[in-house]
Amino acid sequence: MSTVTMTDDLYRTRLTEAKEPFAREHPTVWGSADDGPFDADALRAHDERGFTILPDFITGEEVETYQAELDRLTSDPSLRGDERVVTERASGEVRSIFAVQQLSELIDQLSRDPRLLDRARQLLGSDVYLHQTRINYMPGFKGSGFYWHSDFETWHAEDGMPAPRAVSCSIALTPNFPYNGGLMVMPGSHRTFVPSLGETPEDNHKSSLKEQKIGVPSEEAITEMAHRHGIDQFTGPAGSALWFDANIMHGSGNNITPFPRSNIFLVFNSVENALQEPYAASAVRPDHIAHRDAQPLS
Repeated sequence: MSTVTMTDDLYRTRLTEAKEPFAREHPTVWGSADDGPFDADALRAHDERGFTILPDFITGEEVETYQAELDRLTSDPSLRGDERVVTERASGEVRSIFAVQQLSELIDQLSRDPRLLDRARQLLGSDVYLHQTRINYMPGFKGSGFYWHSDFETWHAEDGMPAPRAVSCSIALTPNFPYNGGLMVMPGSHRTFVPSLGETPEDNHKSSLKEQKIGVPSEEAITEMAHRHGIDQFTGPAGSALWFDANIMHGSGNNITPFPRSNIFLVFNSVENALQEPYAASAVRPDHIAHRDAQPLS
């Protein structure tokens, strides 16, 4: 497929009048079983559900290494005040650190690991680059969740991503229990695009990364999709990985348990789906949130 152009806005959103959700125009899986480590059954399941959970994706020793790296970054006083660091609205504790591959050689190397690259290329059917990276840290008792949303809605509206030809990989560095704020997904919801109401405020990212209020579906849309698709949750031991489509509806609750939840989050975008001007925002978001250099990873 050729690269989508700005005239092809097939996913209009941030509207002034409500519009019904509609079927997406693009595939979920662009490659075949011959292109990478996912076999044909795994690709069919991913295409149907919009996500895949891989237990023991990284080793226990690697988990310890990356957890130590996360601890180093979240406690680094030189990063306080850095625009790449997002803190919890209530507690002021670190919530996320973006463009983390720029701050950590270990995570930069991880993003190029064949275990990730081969799967990303297979799912997207092309070379890939990093659209976004971050570490997420949800501390015990104080970690706040993420409201229901589709990442692609934001990436399309505010970053200029033409099509949902991107995939995210979330690698758990701590156990994901059903009760410590684990990510919830609606299987199959990735096949439907849900437009949102309301124009994008200027510098929306400064507040949306703490609590997203613009670009989220209505309660009516969430209710209808939840009844139609049901809700699954990413649970499993540290070292597990969740691969999920850019357009799947997902969210998480607050963590009121003593058990923290942290992960490395890497978003791969097809080089044939490079960012253009935002479709529903007055200016692009900063590069640490949406990388605009679409050079293939190797």
